[in-house]
Amino acid sequence: MFKGIIFDSDGVLVNSMPYHAKAWVEVFAEYGIEVTEEDIYEIEGSNHIGVINIFFEKAGITPQQHIYDEILEKKRAHFLENNRSEVFEGMYECLHSLRNKIKMAVASGADKTIVTSLMDKFYPDIFDVVVSGEDVLNGKPDPEPYNKAVENLGLSKKECIVVENAPLGIESAKNAGLYCVAVPTYLDPSKLQEADIIVKDHAELINYLIDLKKA
Repeated sequence: MFKGIIFDSDGVLVNSMPYHAKAWVEVFAEYGIEVTEEDIYEIEGSNHIGVINIFFEKAGITPQQHIYDEILEKKRAHFLENNRSEVFEGMYECLHSLRNKIKMAVASGADKTIVTSLMDKFYPDIFDVVVSGEDVLNGKPDPEPYNKAVENLGLSKKECIVVENAPLGIESAKNAGLYCVAVPTYLDPSKLQEADIIVKDHAELINYLIDLKKA
């Protein structure tokens, strides 16, 4: 029986990735690096260090050390200014019903300010643990985010399940030795094949989670 669920935030709990993607596209453009929103969806889950390294390397540019904080500040400001994120229908009610039966955590690649603001707005008093991209040295697909979430929940890995929507996040969960359920929010299901189970959409995910409560 699973005693803990660890959720990715963007695309699983909150429909926020379009605003993250737009922010990254705009900020990278300031540095002469052309990035599309689809490019961002492909590497969703990586923390800001990973995102910067990926696209600077593709552009043949070595980022100076100060660039990481500089870009993070610009991206955060852009996101918060333009954010119109919404919770996925039924997710809050589902998690609220699970709250006293199963421990729950968030493991997100986004920075702490953004993750905290979204969880406080849409999921107040739901999560026992929140791990942001700034809380780890190595972002997804490294197992560190999920390892940290499991450790902070005080559970064993066999007692936890991960809910993801992105290839790097699924890879991170599997690298950590965790069972992973995927929901294809922004990408085709064919890109999520490393997950143990792929549900059709959030409605099917909610049914899956409710069944966990009954187990």
